[in-house]
Amino acid sequence: MRVFSGSLATETNTFGPMPTGIASFRDRGYFAAGQHPDKMTFFSGPLWAARLRGQDRGWDLVEGMVAGAQPSGTTTRHAYETLREELLADLRAALPVDMVVLGLHGAMVADGYDDCEGDLLQRVRAIVGPDVVVGAELDPHSHLTPLMVAQADLLIAFKEYPHTDVLERALELVDLCAAMVEKKIAPVAALVDCEMAVTMHTSREPARGYVDRLQALEGKDGVLSISVAHGFPWGDVPEMGTKLLVYTDGDPAGAQALARTLADELIGMREALSVRYPDIDASLDEALAFDGGPVVLADGADNPGGGAAGDSTFILRRMVERGIRNAAIGPMWDPIAVRIAFEAGEGARLDLRIGGKISPMSGPPIDLHCTVKALHPDMVMTGLANTPVPLGDCALLEADGIEIVLITLRNQAMGTDVFTQLGCDLAAKKIIVVKSSQHFYASFSQVARHVIYVGAPGAVTLDLRTLPYRKARRPKWPLDATA
Repeated sequence: MRVFSGSLATETNTFGPMPTGIASFRDRGYFAAGQHPDKMTFFSGPLWAARLRGQDRGWDLVEGMVAGAQPSGTTTRHAYETLREELLADLRAALPVDMVVLGLHGAMVADGYDDCEGDLLQRVRAIVGPDVVVGAELDPHSHLTPLMVAQADLLIAFKEYPHTDVLERALELVDLCAAMVEKKIAPVAALVDCEMAVTMHTSREPARGYVDRLQALEGKDGVLSISVAHGFPWGDVPEMGTKLLVYTDGDPAGAQALARTLADELIGMREALSVRYPDIDASLDEALAFDGGPVVLADGADNPGGGAAGDSTFILRRMVERGIRNAAIGPMWDPIAVRIAFEAGEGARLDLRIGGKISPMSGPPIDLHCTVKALHPDMVMTGLANTPVPLGDCALLEADGIEIVLITLRNQAMGTDVFTQLGCDLAAKKIIVVKSSQHFYASFSQVARHVIYVGAPGAVTLDLRTLPYRKARRPKWPLDATA
């Protein structure tokens, strides 16, 4: 069997302050055809799974371009079209193939393209024709458009949030696609729009039990795969929202009935899925009142993983103003401050202006008298599914009893080693503020006694009703009371 695999992925926050260009892909992870390293990267799950399966089964695997960018604002037309054409050229050079498996996201938006993945899959289909099996792995924070479903034979989204199951879902995708090539199965799809946008933390109920039930249904009674697209509500496109996708083996009526049933069940639990997000001062009050620690405060509104800058000062400023000590915050994206810290050297004391550099959604910069406690050149954090996350040069500063992790390459808190590699003792802290919505949980829950999701301002605000939607199809819960 001859297999082609590659990747083009990013998550687009259309309300975000910074465009996503070619450099954003090169910073996060760009590998030309045949140059992918000997370790899985976050959006190369299908390629890695094809390597694993192909070794055992004697497949001829052709590896195309792999490119993933840190979530940010709208992708430039130049970046999308350039990378798309590179991947498609790799595919043409690989022909003939029996199977194409791609690592995509599902919420990529570019100038002139509201549905990048649909556009890409349509072009892939035009190249390979109707008889080649085409599959893709998606992030559940995707828009999951009808065009994507129509152009692919199989789409499988991660089930876990945090996304710890990248490889597991990629192996499912590759195995099902291979079974389709071998004429063992004939997948048919049913897609149901739940007309809402929800957050599904699989670290807690009711999402945990719901996802477990979905997995229990797969592989039985002709059910091949079930995916939930939570949606990405910070992407203002017509198809934004939560959707259910079911594949059965040659049973379209059964697929539609199951998708509708599961969608209705999910709609019924939407209130219970909602995240509680007290404002900054209420969150700090709750953390201080908690008996013991550490208490982790998630600053999801400034989550680089959702397209925010990662340099907002709103929570840090209130901690300083309130005299809160024995705390840590990070990672804050401030390459200028990192450069100054490296110039000053470990142990130096200096006045430093931190954060607040990108837009009003970052808040004003904060001026602090800092001690440079540690410096780490070219630091790499442990990411989801143990994938490496480069952070560039990093610095640990201390000011007013608060330790601050500064990074050069923008990213969210995922592994606790973003702090510990710099010598920050998390277990000894009362409060740890992380720039992340939920991906921090897989690692930080191992040290946290309590977690609070903070309703701070920012580009990834949890209060969706404050966002100026223009394209999203309405009504949609929780944006509209009538939904």
